[in-house]
Amino acid sequence: MSDKVSARHIIDWQNSAYFDADKLDQEMRRVFEVCHGCRACNRLCDSFPRLFELIDHSPDETLETVPSNEFKKVADACTLCDMCYMSTCPYTPPHEWAIDVPHLMLRYRAVEHGAGGAPTRAHPRLAETDANGRIAQVLAPVMNWGADRRNGLTRPVLEKLGGVHRDAPLPRYETPTLVKRAKKLKPAINDQATARGRKAVIFATCFANYNRPEIGEAALAVLAKNGIAADVVYPQCCGMPQLEQGDLARVVAGARAVSQALAPYIEQGHDVVTLVPSCALMLKSEWPLLLPEDAAVKALAARTFDMPEYIVDIARKEKLSDGLKPLEGGVTLHLACHARAQNIGRKASDMLALIPEIKLDMIERCSGHGGSLGVTVEFHEIALKVGRPVARAALEKANRFVASECPLAATHIVNGMEKLVAEAGPGQGLPADRRAFHPIELFAKAYGVMP
Repeated sequence: MSDKVSARHIIDWQNSAYFDADKLDQEMRRVFEVCHGCRACNRLCDSFPRLFELIDHSPDETLETVPSNEFKKVADACTLCDMCYMSTCPYTPPHEWAIDVPHLMLRYRAVEHGAGGAPTRAHPRLAETDANGRIAQVLAPVMNWGADRRNGLTRPVLEKLGGVHRDAPLPRYETPTLVKRAKKLKPAINDQATARGRKAVIFATCFANYNRPEIGEAALAVLAKNGIAADVVYPQCCGMPQLEQGDLARVVAGARAVSQALAPYIEQGHDVVTLVPSCALMLKSEWPLLLPEDAAVKALAARTFDMPEYIVDIARKEKLSDGLKPLEGGVTLHLACHARAQNIGRKASDMLALIPEIKLDMIERCSGHGGSLGVTVEFHEIALKVGRPVARAALEKANRFVASECPLAATHIVNGMEKLVAEAGPGQGLPADRRAFHPIELFAKAYGVMP
């Protein structure tokens, strides 16, 4: 574990001073003064350009003359991707200045949430992934019809009432859920696999459970190929959407509920494998910083793996089962910010590199989507601007497949590619499989266990 991870300060949300607006303002000015003198993070997202523009256009070009109410512009643009903390800032703990911009922006949102505010103008319904998913089990066709970007009737209404940009792709809902599908799926377990002694349980995540169950199906098939019969469980969402909103009480309540639900599996020696890196980051890092004394949260964090991380762990410790075949056409892999923030290395790349003769190109830069921010009226165009270099690079690679561990990022990249192609006119093209893939889907294809 790196110093950046081990020395990160706990989120002191149970201390009343954490929510004191004056103390928050003092801390923001302390941190922003350091950022102003450094500016190494200017290219990462829109938060830092906004901050520096405020300073550079202030009466005397100093932070001192920037009104505190202007800091909301900076906080709202933060996607909590952690890249400034993990990859760029030289002043993070254990440095004495202890700069942690993502968690400072989280504190701002927590104070704002406590005062009845919200970080963006998007409708809070966007963050209710479980409630929306349950409704979709009955109304998926209607919801998918209404969310379709080509629907000129509903999307303008959704934009006006819900704050969702009419051109932003929205995830489709699928029925039945991954949890229900997994109960019927019986992939043949390879009894000859060297990893057959492992025990694993898949934490479905809200996105894979309701929107992209094929990610979980691919994971189950790959694990079965390697001798592992995994259960799929989903007590509730990891709380990342609520973290983005600053609703720490709900995040903590969810952490306690999920960690207790998974505790019996951990006691029986199971590893917990997540399908989306944002969820892995919550279980591994954010929950322990919010609940540092909770034994169940600690135990869960110690046994949690990102999906590609788990496959690479099998490959290094036991050896993967034979049967991987080349994937024709090449893969452009985007390394998701929340995968990088786990400080585990490039595990999605390491996993795909196990496929024979693979042509693999990596893009290690933010896609720009930023969770629910990327679909809002306020930020969708900014998200496209931030992600434009990624979309351009993916077009230039001209590989058959585009993949990211973050399904939202992957879709956003393909959307950006479509925009660039439309701007360029005739002569440009998209990869043959223009939809976005999760790396485990491509790994399953290479094994021949998924179409």
